Amino acid sequence: MHEMSVAQNILSIIQHQLSEEQMRNALLIHLRIGDAAGIVPESLEFCFNAITAESPLHSATLSIERIPLQLHCNTCNTDSISESGMFLCQQCGASDINVIAGTELQLVDIELNDAIEESA
Repeated sequence: MHEMSVAQNILSIIQHQLSEEQMRNALLIHLRIGDAAGIVPESLEFCFNAITAESPLHSATLSIERIPLQLHCNTCNTDSISESGMFLCQQCGASDINVIAGTELQLVDIELNDAIEESA
């Protein structure tokens, strides 16, 4: 389960970007995860919740946007989405393809609760 190390890396990035006070006000952490990134979102959420349970981020939740595996075929020059996860053209079946998207893991943004900060 490498999702634990991924969750720890996400936590490290957040700790470098936010102060402890800002972490207390974090509501949502938006991630984009490609279908071919090798990440199980449910496992990542479980690991992230486990390592932040006793931290200022304990009330923050992950919001995960799944990115489908998108391929460009160099044989028939078409773009397609691979529902099966196979690295083959969905139009002609060729293996001469380039991956356009679907392997990424991005921390997009962090949503903070400004109301808490303003009322303090």
